Amino acid sequence: MTDPVRPADPEALAIARRLIAEARFAALAVTDPATGLPAISRIGVVPGPGGLPMALVSDLSQHTAALTSAPECALLIGEPGPSGDPLTHPRLSLNARAQFHRHGEPGHAELAAHYVARQPKAKLYIGFGDFSILTFQPRDAFLNGGFGKAFTLTAADLTG
Repeated sequence: MTDPVRPADPEALAIARRLIAEARFAALAVTDPATGLPAISRIGVVPGPGGLPMALVSDLSQHTAALTSAPECALLIGEPGPSGDPLTHPRLSLNARAQFHRHGEPGHAELAAHYVARQPKAKLYIGFGDFSILTFQPRDAFLNGGFGKAFTLTAADLTG
């Protein structure tokens, strides 16, 4: 049987980049440091300056503690449309390493301004001391572009 999963082509790259560009939230999968079990949370995201997702997280959240302990994570980006079979809508599973950008560190202010420009309501709490910006350095990804459209993507595919 022929493997139905293909390397990324220009159409797949365009779909993946569109999903990231349009994302306002994602499911974040982490490893719970207390149990070693997977944990999932919904987070707000925006496309970062380089086109990759970035997020704003609080030190009070379970996923922040998990990422502090083990920064490897996965993001699921893409939501079903208003009609039709949810499995026919594109979604991107991104394996990444999270990097914290804390208040006062170089680059934080620029990233915070970028985030607020795309999520204006975050202005209410982005300055709180327990909030940090997260950027995600991709390792690889899997794109389900809809029925019969499965692709593997490399880190270079997402950053190039």
